[in-house]
Amino acid sequence: MTATRLGLRENLGQFSLLVLVNAFVGAMIGMERAILPPIAEREFHLVARTAALSFILVFGVTKALTNYGAGRLSDRVGRKHVLVGGWLVAAPVPFVLMWAPSWGWILFANALLGVSQGLTWSTTVIMKIDLAGPKNRGLAMGLNEFAGYLAVAASSLATGALAARYGLRPQPFYLGVAFVLVGLALSVVFVRETRQHVEAESKLQSASAASVNLSQREVFWRTTLRDRDLSSVTQAGLVNNLNDGMAWGLFPLFFSAARMNILQVSTLAAIYPATWGVAQLFTGALSDRVGRKWLIASGMWTQAIGIAVVASSSTFRGFALGAVLLGVGTAMVYPTLLAAIGDVAHPSWRASSVGVYRLWRDLGYAAGALLAGLVADAFGIAAAMGSTAALTFASGVVVAVRMRETRLIHSAM
Repeated sequence: MTATRLGLRENLGQFSLLVLVNAFVGAMIGMERAILPPIAEREFHLVARTAALSFILVFGVTKALTNYGAGRLSDRVGRKHVLVGGWLVAAPVPFVLMWAPSWGWILFANALLGVSQGLTWSTTVIMKIDLAGPKNRGLAMGLNEFAGYLAVAASSLATGALAARYGLRPQPFYLGVAFVLVGLALSVVFVRETRQHVEAESKLQSASAASVNLSQREVFWRTTLRDRDLSSVTQAGLVNNLNDGMAWGLFPLFFSAARMNILQVSTLAAIYPATWGVAQLFTGALSDRVGRKWLIASGMWTQAIGIAVVASSSTFRGFALGAVLLGVGTAMVYPTLLAAIGDVAHPSWRASSVGVYRLWRDLGYAAGALLAGLVADAFGIAAAMGSTAALTFASGVVVAVRMRETRLIHSAM
């Protein structure tokens, strides 16, 4: 029997396959990123921003709750089974979006999408952490998030182009059918289980029984509040997705109000995740060299500047500059947060800790949609963007003050 080996090079085939699978996971979000806010306004006549952004709130809550269970479930039944189940939940989504007769059906589709994303994206993250081992964890997360968010951008651009040519529905969502079919086929036929890699890594680490045998409740509170490093990471993840939820819901409407056409709106909507995706090829690996803490703090501050630039602009060039800054800042943060979780959490409860982190992180989508909608309805979209920028900057301050450098933890193992 072949010995289980840890490392990117040692598991290159499976790791590369999981990168590809996660690209299709990301594409499922991208297919609605540029065109669902216009659908809310034009087809369902939702004037209030809070109502129009309700699809993001539903998506965020269902994804967050599913994230929480996905880590624990993957420890019990295996990573591959959870991944395949996530694709099966996604199967009806593009069809519901194509033919939904009311906004309630759109919300139902986004609930399914949230469950699917919680299962599939969480599992691909956990499986890559399993395969990579401690040495190149930042690079592994950078590659994972690169694939996912570059696919978000490409899918957003493609559906926007289809919408510009054929209309908002149903043609743009044909792509979603293809994404589900390919992602499911790859997951069923080619993906292999990775729990044996967790066992191999656990044998390499020395830890007291108290630090290894944690209940789900203990993992939850340690990740949420008690551990200064894990909780700092968790709050930054929540605020990161809070501003992403705001950008998802309000940017297309803000760009349209500035007389951008649907193709320009979809291009701008794609610039942010495209920059985010490509830059993660470098930032994830960079965190393995220079550390996690200051990359996270400065990334949050860069995001805040990017949002402020968008809010103060009125031209395509200004919007694009702000989107690039937001993408760069998010790339500095996103894979680094996951790598930091992997640094601190023991392999025996790491999947559960990732699930708790992703619970709070993706509740940020719901918080962002709710906060942005309420502030936009009361004071305007620019004010909603400004308040989000301020919260993002404050989150970076929390990391700078409270979090320790976690790269030293995994380097010492």
